[in-house]
Amino acid sequence: MAFVLNVPEIPEDSSSQEPSPYDEDEVHDSFHQLIREQSQWVAAAGPETAGPEAGLELLEREPGAGTPGAPGGGHQSYLGPGGAPAYSAATLRILANMPSRTIGRSRGAIISQYYNHTIRLRRRSSRPLLSAMGRSARPSLRSHDLELDPMAYQEEEKRSLLVRELQGLTGTQRDHMLRRMPLSLAEKRCLREASETARETWSGQKGRHGVWSCCSQFKYGCILALHNLGLGLLSGLHALTPWHYALKRIGGQFGSSVLSYFLFLKTLLAFNALLLLPLLAFIVGVQAAFPPSPPHPTPAFTGLELLTGGGYFTHTVMYYGYYSNTTLNQQCARLLDGHQCTHGEGGLPYNMPLAYLFTMGVAFFITCITLVYSMSHSFGESYRVGSTSCVHAITVFCSWDYKVTQRWASCLQQDNLRTQLKELLAEWQLRLVPRSMCGQLQRVAVLGLVWLLCLGTTMGCAMAVYTFSELMIQKVATSQEAALLTLPLVVSLINLVAPYLYRGLAALEQHESPVLELYVAICRNLILKMVILGILCYHWLGRRVRALKGQCWEDVVGQELYRFVVMDFIFMLVDTLFGELVWRLVSEKKLKGRQKPEFDIARNVLDLIYGQTLTWLGVLFSPLLPAMQILKLLLLFYIKKTSLMANCQAPRRPWLASHMSTVFMTLLCFPSFLGAAIFLCYALWQVKPSSMCGPFQTLDTMYEAGKVWVRRLERAGPRVSWLSWVHHYLLENTFFIFLVSALLLAVIYLNIQVVKGQRKVICLLKEQISNEGEDKIFLINKLHSVYEKEERSSAPAQIRDTQEAL
Repeated sequence: MAFVLNVPEIPEDSSSQEPSPYDEDEVHDSFHQLIREQSQWVAAAGPETAGPEAGLELLEREPGAGTPGAPGGGHQSYLGPGGAPAYSAATLRILANMPSRTIGRSRGAIISQYYNHTIRLRRRSSRPLLSAMGRSARPSLRSHDLELDPMAYQEEEKRSLLVRELQGLTGTQRDHMLRRMPLSLAEKRCLREASETARETWSGQKGRHGVWSCCSQFKYGCILALHNLGLGLLSGLHALTPWHYALKRIGGQFGSSVLSYFLFLKTLLAFNALLLLPLLAFIVGVQAAFPPSPPHPTPAFTGLELLTGGGYFTHTVMYYGYYSNTTLNQQCARLLDGHQCTHGEGGLPYNMPLAYLFTMGVAFFITCITLVYSMSHSFGESYRVGSTSCVHAITVFCSWDYKVTQRWASCLQQDNLRTQLKELLAEWQLRLVPRSMCGQLQRVAVLGLVWLLCLGTTMGCAMAVYTFSELMIQKVATSQEAALLTLPLVVSLINLVAPYLYRGLAALEQHESPVLELYVAICRNLILKMVILGILCYHWLGRRVRALKGQCWEDVVGQELYRFVVMDFIFMLVDTLFGELVWRLVSEKKLKGRQKPEFDIARNVLDLIYGQTLTWLGVLFSPLLPAMQILKLLLLFYIKKTSLMANCQAPRRPWLASHMSTVFMTLLCFPSFLGAAIFLCYALWQVKPSSMCGPFQTLDTMYEAGKVWVRRLERAGPRVSWLSWVHHYLLENTFFIFLVSALLLAVIYLNIQVVKGQRKVICLLKEQISNEGEDKIFLINKLHSVYEKEERSSAPAQIRDTQEAL
């Protein structure tokens, strides 16, 4: 006979939620009370429970199962085959009928539970709040009215009652109820068909002909059409996501480490588009609508301008010198009598110097806010808490998308899941082999030697860049236009060769972890590029400004930054051609091998950060430089994707790039954007603009345009005096700038601390759950000892009864 808990049901209100173990204050107290009550019931029942009509059937234990322990150790479980605890049949029966083991397993229990819920929906009875009830009257797992071992006829009866109750609900309530049932799709489909068939039969009996009316057919047809239209729009919006299928294919074949590079490229594309929009709207577009008169004839386009950025491009909106330092005003039309319109009859005035200054500041401020938010969001996503212990089981059993119906999509999803499992297993199996003292000393010596060689290479490259920059300063007056490519050519060649040298030296270190190897490579390449950019910044704002007195030095700096961006793109194409394509061809034809090169994530990511830094440095002198960067990134994505699919192989040591996006965003924010912001602030506040061109040619500094505007506002009247107050206390006051910077850093720090605190809380909760599990094991062992004592006490009575029967 089954062990059934007969507990009276407590009436509940339909508006209240279903009783859940998570809604109770003392779940484990209820569990302990349940064991204690059933133990007392068994003890009170006495030897009569040994008969066949009893609720608990005490079976004999096998001879090898073990014997009870010493007194006081009755709560120690017996060990069966394989070291697993071996309990008696009665204990196992109770364990099998526990609510935690029946909920989600017994179909009859689920149907009974939802039948009671539908009854409560229709009953609409009132019930006091859970907080107002006594502890003994609060609902627990026993108030679900779940039969722990239902018979087949009881299940069918509950099923028919549930179907009848579903018929009485509205269509929305019935669908919502069926969705919430933890049953298989086949069971849900059967319940839906049974309830709908009965409803239609009942409607046919009540109606005249048993068919829907025209209005009903039209209504349901419109609903289905709108539903299909919504699904089509959602799928269309999902398909409009840039490079959605390409990114899924890359992630499925090459893993999350290579995918992180392309996601970072997509992020940079969004940053450049966000930077370009205000520049086009308030600077480039306005100046193009009111072009200034050229001081001398414009040279013809020869095609070399695409590489050098000079010549024809010099007298366009591409560079700083083309923008005027006057107040732009729309020209009024000629009157009908032939007279000219008077001054002020045109459109609204537009102060180009002020617009140039404030648009640059606002664009950089928006980029800063977006960058900080992206880094904070990336940190929260990559360091997600509570998902490390069962991630393998979740990936195996919960990652498949059952909405996929096409064969190519299912194959792509299979590749993606297989790559995820490889990465998870590689991360799980990664163990650092302990080394001896001599091995550790040898490793430290190798690491020190490799780092000294890398730092020496970086210093040599820096000296070469400085030497060539000084040489270009001396020959700037006599150099031809093609010779201006010398310095960008040297710098791009260094950026191409040095990472390969670092990679060869890194082979001597033999890192166990591929993640550590990637971090070390990023650190070395970052040091190289930041040192080179520091020398170039000194070259542009120090040496160039002093050497080009009386000339438009802003245009020269903008053209040189344009050449650096173009050369960087050309050398990235060269690296893709010779570093990946040629190596694959040589490996297949000459070396008779099928080993393709791996995608170098560190070098490619640092190339992206280097190119984005050049864009931020040159946007003040070339407002259309972000447009060049957008075009470069678009071409680079398709070129790198094609080369990756054709010439590269997946990493031989797969690893999970869970924190790569956070690392990339951090490098983009602090060394790159912060350095560019310092460079531009120095140019605005300290460097004197040229007196030959540009919107600030009559001022001592570019920032003085804001002061001139404030003085005009003060003379305009008291209505706009608040603008001068805002400029004086918010823009000129350095305390406000430091305050905003401190707030941004505080937001980043607090977000990091919140995530760390959540991780610590999750660890404590997991430890508490483990302790509660040990408490349950202790209580189960106590229950086991109670039944063992009962079995020992009932054994002599059974022997006496047998002797008397004989």
